[in-house]
Amino acid sequence: MRTLLAIVAAALWIAQPALAQKTISFPTEDGAVISANLYGSGTRAVLLVHGGRFTKESWAPQTPVLVAAGYEVLAIDLRGFGQSHGPGEPDPSDAQLALDVLAAVRYLHTHGAKTVSIIGGSMGGSAAGDASIASHPGEIDRLVLLGAAPGGPAEKLRSPTLFIVARDDASADGLRLPGIRAQYEKAPQPKKLIVIDGSAHAQYLFQTDQGDRVMHEILSWLLKQ
Repeated sequence: MRTLLAIVAAALWIAQPALAQKTISFPTEDGAVISANLYGSGTRAVLLVHGGRFTKESWAPQTPVLVAAGYEVLAIDLRGFGQSHGPGEPDPSDAQLALDVLAAVRYLHTHGAKTVSIIGGSMGGSAAGDASIASHPGEIDRLVLLGAAPGGPAEKLRSPTLFIVARDDASADGLRLPGIRAQYEKAPQPKKLIVIDGSAHAQYLFQTDQGDRVMHEILSWLLKQ
């Protein structure tokens, strides 16, 4: 773990001052317009999909690390959040959010990405999972779901999936771990479930003393061939 983190930290120290952001937008197939921030360049891309309390800017601490690791990074606002808008506002359906994710994946492929992986937190993780289920074979290389699972049948996931959840993460309905574990059990191989101590939900994991471990596990998963 220390070796990988040390390499990325050194690259980040060099690359961070030059990190540039380009704001773009693109349509979905049902007429929404998705706003996104694009960082870095290259043929390997990572799409970042926020949770219900966040926007695309919430990924600012993680973006430079991913760019330094060699990825082009696209952070999107889901419809009804930030600068994105479209059918279903202000309470879009799961299917509509999955369309937002698929539009972003296809934008990246159209603009030169040979592989596109997704990191999604909470609502954004569910949307990413549902996008994988609805995707064409090979469109989505790898998934990382933070405190989330697909809303659709996990056995139909088309992408190797890393699930990361805090043991005591809970909603008004109770602990999230049992439901996430049940979806993990149904998901096809390759897959991995990591249970982190504490109660931080999804993107809040990065703000805990487990944040470095979470980023290490994500990078390790993304870099698997």
